Parts: sequence; structure tokens; C-alpha cells
Amino acid sequence: MGKQEPRDLPVPQVCERRDPDPSRMQMPQGNPLLLSHTLQELLARDTVQVELIPEKKGLFLKHVEYEVSSQRFQSSVYRRYNDFVVFHEMLLHKFPYRMVPALPPKRMLGADREFIEARRRALKRFINLVARHPPFSEDVVLKLFLSFSGPDVQNKLKESAQLVGDEFMNCKLATRAKDFLPADIQTQFAISRELIRNIYNSFYKLRDRAERIASRAIDNAADLLIFGKELSALGSDTTPLPSWATLNSSAWSFLKQALKGLSVEFALLADKAAQQGKQEENDVVEKLNLFLDLLQSYKDLCARHEKGLLHKPQRALHSYSLMKRPASGTAGQTREPESVQQLESRILEQENAIQTMELRNYFSLYCLHQETQLVHVYLPLTSHILGAFVNSQIQGHKEMSKVWNDLKPKLSCLFAGPNSTLTPPRSPQDGVSPH
Repeated sequence: MGKQEPRDLPVPQVCERRDPDPSRMQMPQGNPLLLSHTLQELLARDTVQVELIPEKKGLFLKHVEYEVSSQRFQSSVYRRYNDFVVFHEMLLHKFPYRMVPALPPKRMLGADREFIEARRRALKRFINLVARHPPFSEDVVLKLFLSFSGPDVQNKLKESAQLVGDEFMNCKLATRAKDFLPADIQTQFAISRELIRNIYNSFYKLRDRAERIASRAIDNAADLLIFGKELSALGSDTTPLPSWATLNSSAWSFLKQALKGLSVEFALLADKAAQQGKQEENDVVEKLNLFLDLLQSYKDLCARHEKGLLHKPQRALHSYSLMKRPASGTAGQTREPESVQQLESRILEQENAIQTMELRNYFSLYCLHQETQLVHVYLPLTSHILGAFVNSQIQGHKEMSKVWNDLKPKLSCLFAGPNSTLTPPRSPQDGVSPH
């Protein structure tokens, strides 16, 4: 079950910069800007399961709960959708310059089973991306969400996140981020953003095609099952044979007997097709969705970066100019000493704020550079997805082919020719002129 909750940390002062825990902020040797992770290392960090808990509450207001189980923390806790929302908000608060995956939408009324299952899958993708993200995976907020089993987890998450500032305030390298950035960082950022936008568009189309393929397999399973049931119903028909058709009564009896036994094979074919469809949903479509969620979080991060880069400094400079204007306009006039000191103090504070904002912009680019690397670490997931798709097709066709071949001999009694000799149908190419 859940681990013991961590001790509360002392509340830092507004201007205090806290030295982070060395175990949390380990950097690879050499340039700290460069990541040294592989896809296998990221996937091995944790595997989190999110399962629905059967509804037990209320007749009118039924709240969906999830059992969230972490392999890494050996924990299993109950969470509601609103708990995920608060957790998401705390991640954005602590890591505004990182890829925080989006949550699936909340649907207030009329949430059917299909919507609830789709949201469960999306929440599972979200928490696994977070649990495998290098900075997130070592943060106390993640540990709390995955292992705290006490009451009111939402307040616990808020208290934990508010005890310290964001990543900029806790990273030793934050004020020196500019020193590690390449000179053409803005050009690289534009190129990377365009490349990942193109990758996203292609994977979006691949996901849609994969969904259609898996859906067709499931639809095929339903059709095969109904086909077999109709054959069985035909073979079980008890309507008396009319007297004028008694000449061929033996043929109809043979047909009914054969048709009645075919439903077993068609049910098996339906089961194989359904298994293939479900396997492709889990191993192909879900992995494509996982990668798309990651790419979308990168696009969202780029938008946040540009918004902060354009708007916040402009507002700060505007405020700064307003404060400087009265100071210069009243230089020749007599002012109260206290008023002059207050104005100078405010100007100094604004100058410090502008300087901090500039440092934050460089740190934002620093993090964006690392997040771009992280996206490329995930790119080999493409081979996993294609491998799962090919293996599913091979296995599915192999198993269904065996059932079809087992079914073929049972059709022989359906084809009674003259003098009771069996004449099964010819293959399409037999006796057909190539012209």
C-alpha cells in the first residue's frame, strides 16, 4: 500500500533561493544541457496501472474512482478524476518549463461506458508519461500522488508544491542557463518545432488508420459470430418438409446436419478476430496515443514559452517606464525624501524583476532544449509500434487460417453430386480461361 508521507519542509522566504537535494538534481557529466537517457531506461522507471473501481456510491451522483498501482513504489491507491486535476496543476506550478501532458476532458453528465473507458486509458497514458519523465519522476509530488493513502490527497499535494518554488528557484544552474545554450538556439528551436509538428501530423494519421484497422477486426468478429449463428439456426429449423419436395429429402437432412455443426468453428473464428482487434487496440493504438500525447505536450510547451517570452517582459518594461517617467519629470522639483526613496526602491525592484525575467527566459530555452531531446529519445517507440502491428497481423492470420483449414473438411457433406458422389466447389482458377 502507500508509503509514509514525507516530512514537511520549511517554508522559504520570497527572495530565498533553496539549494536542491543533490540526489534530485544529479546531472550527467559534461554539458548538463545534454540528456543521457535511452528509451529503455525511461520505460523501466515505472509502470503504472489505472483500473476502474466498480461504482458503489449513490443513486444519482456516481463518482468514478480509479485504482492507481505503481510498480516502482509497490503501492496501490484510490484516486478520482479531480485528484488527477490537482496533481496536474501542481506539476505545472513546479515545472512550468517542462512537458506536462494534458488531462482528458471532464464530462459532467451522461458519461457512458465508452467515454469512461477512453478517459481511463488517457489517464493511464498521462501518469506513465509523468512517472517516466526525468525531473518529474524524482519529485515528491509524484511520490505523494502514487503512494499517499491518507485522507484529502488534494490538500497534501497543494501543501507539498507550495512549500518550495518552481524549478527555476531550485535548480543550481538556472541563473547560468545562458552559458550552456548554443548561439543559434532560436534557429534550432524553430527547426525543432517545425519537425515535431510534422511528426505529430503523420502520427495522428497513423493512429486514425490503426484505429480503423482494429475496429474492422472487432466488427469482423461480430459478423462471423452472427454468420455462424444463422447457419446453426438454419440447421436447427424444424419446419416440416413439404410432400412435393420429398424427392430430395435426404439432401436437405444432410445439409441441416452439416450446417448445425458449423457454428462452433465460426464462433472460434469470431473469437480469434476479436482477440486480434483488442491486441491491436492495446499494443498499437494505445502506443500511438501515448506518443501523440507526448508530442502534444511539446507543442503546448512551445506555446507557453512563446507566450511568456512575448507578454511578461513587455508588461514589466511598461511598468518600469511608467515609474521612471515621474522620476525624470520631477528631477528639478522638490520632493519629500521618503517619497523619493520609495520611488527609487520600486524602480530597483522592477529592474531586478526584469533581470529575473530575462534569466527565466534563458532557463525556459534551456529546459525546452532538453525536452526536445526527450522527444527524440521516444522516437524509437516507432519500431515497438510497428513490431507489435506486424506480429499481431501474423499471429492473427496464422490462427484464423488454421481454423479455416479445420473447417474446410466439414463442408464435404454440403456438396452431394449425382449418384451421391461428393463434388466440392472448384477453386476460382480451376477451369477458368485466363482470357
